[in-house]
Amino acid sequence: MAKTVVVTGLGATTPIGGDVPTTWAAALKGTSGVRSLTEDWVEELALPVSIAARAAVPAADVLKKSELKRNDPSTQFALISAREAFTDAGLDEAELDHDRLGVSYATGIGGVNTLLDAWDTLREKGPRRVMPMTVPMLMPNAAAGALSLEFKARAAARTAVSACASSTESLAVAQQMIRSGQADVVIAGGCEAAIHPITIASFASMQALSRRNDDPEHASRPYDLDRDGFVMGEGAGTLILESEEHALARGARIYAELAGTGISADAYHITAPDAEGLGATRALRSAMADGGFEAADVVHVNAHATSTPVGDIPEGVALRAAFGSHLDSVAVSATKSQTGHLLGGAGAVEAVFTVLALHDHQAPLTINLENKDPQVDLDVVTSARTLKSGVAVSNSFGFGGHNAVAAFRNR
Repeated sequence: MAKTVVVTGLGATTPIGGDVPTTWAAALKGTSGVRSLTEDWVEELALPVSIAARAAVPAADVLKKSELKRNDPSTQFALISAREAFTDAGLDEAELDHDRLGVSYATGIGGVNTLLDAWDTLREKGPRRVMPMTVPMLMPNAAAGALSLEFKARAAARTAVSACASSTESLAVAQQMIRSGQADVVIAGGCEAAIHPITIASFASMQALSRRNDDPEHASRPYDLDRDGFVMGEGAGTLILESEEHALARGARIYAELAGTGISADAYHITAPDAEGLGATRALRSAMADGGFEAADVVHVNAHATSTPVGDIPEGVALRAAFGSHLDSVAVSATKSQTGHLLGGAGAVEAVFTVLALHDHQAPLTINLENKDPQVDLDVVTSARTLKSGVAVSNSFGFGGHNAVAAFRNR
C-alpha cells in the first residue's frame, strides 16, 4: 500500500513577505508586491518594461556574505526558504536518518544572473577573472545541491526543470520518493531569480509582459478585461513532505496531506497553451485519480492565472471539464495578482498558499480584478472568503506545454 504523504513544514520568501507568516498575512489582505525597477540598466537599455516583483526582503539582509558570494540569487532564496521550512517542521538533524532525507527542488531558468554576469566579466576583464564557482552556481540543480549539502540529505537530490510548472512537478517527484520508500522526508519546492535585462527584453519581445509601467501595483490583473501580460517575480517556496508514519512517530504538526499529483504535456505549442485546455484537463483528472477524490470534494483552486490575454482562459476551460458543474462552488484564487509570476518558483509558493488556505480555512485574495472577462466562468475570490474542509488544488503550466497539478486535503 502506498504511503500517505503529509506536509509538516512551510517556508517562503516572496515579493510580499520575507517569510511565511508575513507572506500569508499579505496574501489574505491583498497586497501587491510589484514595483518600479530602479536599476540603472532599465533606462540605459531603454527596456519597454520597467516593473517587476522583487523579493520583499533581499537575500543580502538574511544570508552571510560568504553565502551570497558562493550562490546565485536563486539558490540564495532557496536556502532562506528551506531553512524556514525545516525549522517550522520541527526537524532535528541529530535524530534524522540522513540516508532517508531527500531533496526535490526546482527552477525554471536557474542561475541566469551568474551566467550573464560571468559573460560580462569575461568580455571586459578576461578569462582569469571569471569565478571558478561560475558553473556550479549557474547550473539548474545548484539549489538542490546546496540544500542537500546544507541538510546532509543523502536519499537523493532531484531537480525538475519544466518552466513555470517546475516546482509543482518537484512536489510530484518528492511524493513518489516517499511513496516508493526511498525517503521518509523530502525538502521540496522551487526558486527563481531571473529579473534581468535579457529576460525582461525577451518576454517583452513576445508580448508576454505587462507594460503598465506607470501603475505597477495594478499591473498584474488575472481575469480582468484590461490584462496585458504577466509581471516577473522572484523568490522561493519550500514544503517539508513526510510520510505520515514518520510524522506521527515524531509527533509532528501536520498541515495537510499531499493527496494527489498530476502531470501531462500539451504537445501543442512551445509557448501558447492549448486553447481547449486538454493537457491541463488530463493533469487535473490524473491528480483526482491519484488522490482518490472527486470534483465534489474540491473547495478551492489556486489558479496558474498569469494575467496574459490568452493564457487565463484555457485554464478555466480545463477546470470546467474536470470538475463540471461543481466548479460553481469552488473558490478560485489568482495570487500572481499579488506576487507577480515567480516562474519556476511559482508553483511552490502557490502550494504554500494552498496548504495554508486549507489549514486556516481562508482563501487568499485576487486583486486588481475590476472588469471581469466574460469568458472567465469562475468564482474568483476578491474579498475575504471562508473555506470548508476538503481538497484544494494548485495548478502550474509552463512553456513547452508542461502541466502540473498538486492536490492537498485537510487532515
